[in-house]
Order: sequence, then C-alpha cells, then structure tokens
Amino acid sequence: MNGEQRRNEILKAVQSKNHPVSGNKLSEMFAVSRQVIVQDIALLRASGYDIVSTNKGYVCRSEQCARRVFKVCHGNEDIVDELYSIVDLGGRVTDVFVNHKVYGRLKAELAVGSRRDVEELERGIRSGKSSPLLNVTSGYHYHTVTAKSDEILDLIEKTLRDKKYLVQ
Repeated sequence: MNGEQRRNEILKAVQSKNHPVSGNKLSEMFAVSRQVIVQDIALLRASGYDIVSTNKGYVCRSEQCARRVFKVCHGNEDIVDELYSIVDLGGRVTDVFVNHKVYGRLKAELAVGSRRDVEELERGIRSGKSSPLLNVTSGYHYHTVTAKSDEILDLIEKTLRDKKYLVQ
C-alpha cells in the first residue's frame, strides 16, 4: 500500500466512526509508525479535510452539519449539566476555548457527543490532573457546537439561555 492509498484508508476510518480513532489504532491498522500517521493526518488536513485531534483520537468533522459558537458562563459544578443539555438535544461539543487577556485564545478539542463522553470528561476533571479552562476566565468560555440542523442549535441556544448559562 502506498502513501496515497493509506491516506485514503485513514480518511475512511476517521469518517466512518462515531467516535475518535486513536493514532495508535491507526498505526496498528496500517503497520506504520505513529509519526507516519501524524504526517498523513497533516497531509489530509492540507488537502482540506477537517480532521481534529482530541485527547481520545482523530475525528473528521462533517461539513454537512450546522455549527454555532456559544459564549457561556458558569462554575465547575455546572459543567456536566451544561454538556448534557447540549448532547441530549442532539448537539456535539467540538471544543472549548477562552480568550485570556494575557495568553490570547486557549482552545481544547473535546468531541463530546454523548452522555458517555460527558462522563469520561468529568472523570478526567475529577481526577485532579487538570483544571477546566473556564477557571482561568472566571467561568466565561465558548463552545463550538455542531448539530444536524439549525433548528437543533436553536433549541440548544434556548435551553442554555433558560438555564442562565448563555452570555449575551
């Protein structure tokens, strides 16, 4: 299998999964080093594919979905409720970012699309390894959310507003 064929197969693998595919898994699938996978992903991105790297692996974002950025504010105690509110209505939380006055934009890819994903994220936060980004900006942060339609994003926006998470 040459490089172009491998990249096509990698693309199929990350597009066909409903969950992230780890670099190690891809490396095993194609019998190449992890570094080769990283280079192949970079080439696919350069070709226009929206492949993101999350802490759980690679995800190819579909261009056929509606996308919106929500500015929200809340404390650590509301993280799970906020994320459940989004995924229960059919949204997928692509990332979280903050605009820090000194460091600029700080962003983390999340790829949270289910209650299970939310619970995994919560476990990671509870472990004490890291602190949520919202803590560096007094609770203010942004989420990029995707869904199958703008109507779903409208429902998510209304729910976040009703729960007083949404910032105008």
